[in-house]
Amino acid sequence: MAPIETSKDYHLHSFDELKEKYYIYIHEQKSRDEILKAYNYACEKHKNQYRKSGEPYIHHLIEVAYILAELHAGPATIVAGLLHDVVEDTNTSLDEIEENFGEDVRKIVDALTKIQRMKLSHRKEEDFAAEDHRKIFLGMARDIRVIIIKLADRLHNMRTLSSLSKERQHALAKETLEVFVPIADRLGINKIKSELEDISLSYLEPEKYNEVVRLLNENTTNRAKSLEALQKRIADILFEHNIPFTISSRIKSINSLYRKMYNKNYSFDEIYDVLALRIITETELQCYEILGIIHATYKPIPGRFKDYIAMPKPNMYQSLHTSIIAGDGNVYEVQIRTKEMDEIAEGGVAAHWAYKEGTNYNPKAEQKEIENKLHWLKDLAYFDTTGEAKDYMESISHDIFEANVYVFTPMGKVIDLPSGATPLDFAYKIHTRVGEQAVGAIVNGTMVPLNTPLKTGDVVEIKTSKTSPGPNEGWLKIATTAMALGHIRKAIAKKNAEFVKDEKISKGRMATVEFLKGFDVPEAEVDKLLTNQALFDNFGVESLDELYVKVSNKNPTPATIVDFLKLKPKKVINLQKVRKDDDHSPVYVGNAGRIMINLGSCCTPIPGDEIVGYITKGKGVTVHRKDCPNIKGQKRLIDVYWKDQDNLQTYPVDLRIEADDRPNLLADVISMFNQKKAPCTAINAVFHPSTLMSTITATIYVKNAEILHDVMDAVKNVQSVYTIERIIH
Repeated sequence: MAPIETSKDYHLHSFDELKEKYYIYIHEQKSRDEILKAYNYACEKHKNQYRKSGEPYIHHLIEVAYILAELHAGPATIVAGLLHDVVEDTNTSLDEIEENFGEDVRKIVDALTKIQRMKLSHRKEEDFAAEDHRKIFLGMARDIRVIIIKLADRLHNMRTLSSLSKERQHALAKETLEVFVPIADRLGINKIKSELEDISLSYLEPEKYNEVVRLLNENTTNRAKSLEALQKRIADILFEHNIPFTISSRIKSINSLYRKMYNKNYSFDEIYDVLALRIITETELQCYEILGIIHATYKPIPGRFKDYIAMPKPNMYQSLHTSIIAGDGNVYEVQIRTKEMDEIAEGGVAAHWAYKEGTNYNPKAEQKEIENKLHWLKDLAYFDTTGEAKDYMESISHDIFEANVYVFTPMGKVIDLPSGATPLDFAYKIHTRVGEQAVGAIVNGTMVPLNTPLKTGDVVEIKTSKTSPGPNEGWLKIATTAMALGHIRKAIAKKNAEFVKDEKISKGRMATVEFLKGFDVPEAEVDKLLTNQALFDNFGVESLDELYVKVSNKNPTPATIVDFLKLKPKKVINLQKVRKDDDHSPVYVGNAGRIMINLGSCCTPIPGDEIVGYITKGKGVTVHRKDCPNIKGQKRLIDVYWKDQDNLQTYPVDLRIEADDRPNLLADVISMFNQKKAPCTAINAVFHPSTLMSTITATIYVKNAEILHDVMDAVKNVQSVYTIERIIH
């Protein structure tokens, strides 16, 4: 067996060699002419441009196109590969690209240009790198061809990394392992993934890389004869059973061995699958038949059998894996698959997406078909793209790249989830509506709570109800995936927004009704009076509800509305007398005897506040805080005073709290109210995704303004709270 080769030394291809590669599967002369045209166009545009390695720039574009042709990419993709740097590095416009090569190529080149304009090599800050990566994922979510070209571009750049400075080598190798390798892995493009891993490792850990290569060369040389004997023996047995097959050997990648040796602390001798045999047959049934023959001939290693045919990996990989003990005592892995499975195992999505000449190619239909096979690709659209790029990348990494729990729907569909995921995550992965209507879960035939961690092999069924109350704050502690959490937060925000709107409509109407009583407008007539288009136009609203919402926000005030309507109060004002046994008001009016007194619901005055009375027709006096905007400019005001208090009565106060959102925020605020002995009878929180902040409204009961100020000062000291104020409706 020949010594292990590395990817640092590579053959520089000519355009003629590129032609030979795509001529194998692209036969239409029009398509061939379009690729030649793109090559000549790129040669002209990149004339006199050279790479750091000293070679003409056009060679990089030929290599990218060659890698694409190896994946059997279509003509538009190869053309875009040849032109992917022309807008970034020359004076060429996208309009010129479209004029010469069409709208489809323009879109691909445009997406690649946007990614290219944010290169890691020109930045050091982690936030900028994360933003670069987010652009890559968003480009991939829109058109798979963009990331295929980007992978080809990165692969050739990695092959020529030796011409760059050590700092750049390290930065690009690190980024490749963190971003491009996981992408290639999830897309199932193993041939690119393995090479990117090995090259990156050779620059990041050169000593360990060389040690693995040395051990690999020594062992493959020593075990070559044993492997050849095993291969011949299995071939003879399969010939006897008249099963069609081809058989070959493969060597485990350098990076895979490195991970087992240095991350999992295996010695080289403890790694069973360094050398493996790969058997390719025609049908799934023959795969299982071959497996049975091998197990009947050689002793399998317990726990080493994996059936990826029945349960494919999320990147569409299918194969049977088993480890057996050969006659000489050596352990070897055997992989069994069909030809189609083998193509997908090496090329992943690229094998499925490979150009099929003579068909009516539709990029959008192709993208949708790929999304149906790689459902995680469609999931990218559900990740929050408005927040911090680092948070976005962490979510992608957790939900997609670290998804290693495989569970089943009752119909046998495999759903991949990250470790620690719950039935609630599963529900949202199935469909948003399933998540929102979830009321329980059945796992392996047993009813379980929605927060139960799932494990590989579980069969999960979600119980739903159309009358389910839906997402709530508690669900944020149950879900673990960014997609589920995003949907839950949006649902809660929508629910809170509707609740707040209804509450504002009610409070705005109450304040208006109360004020209009002083103008002899009964409550039953208020809505009719204010349903006035001229009034709506003046205050910039389209409905009565909108007007009431604005009134609750103190703009306009009921007094402003009265001024616009030119209403006049009654000239004769009678203060209604009250019986002595009804005189429980904490406020009295100087020199007025006993009269009916009400505390204004708009500003909720409490003992210790500066107050004033407003004379209301037939309702006595309504007491307001002096800073209440609802009495600003009014003339029917009289002096009122707080009575000496018995310290037993408490009064409602509405508060608004602004804070940076965080877990347990609401619980901590309520806890502080309890500590200060200020009973909270209503509380509501609204999360604002755009600012990552929350607004909390609460109604508490206190005895006086001094105690209220003490409570408010205490709440200000709650972590992440930065303002608290009393609400005036």
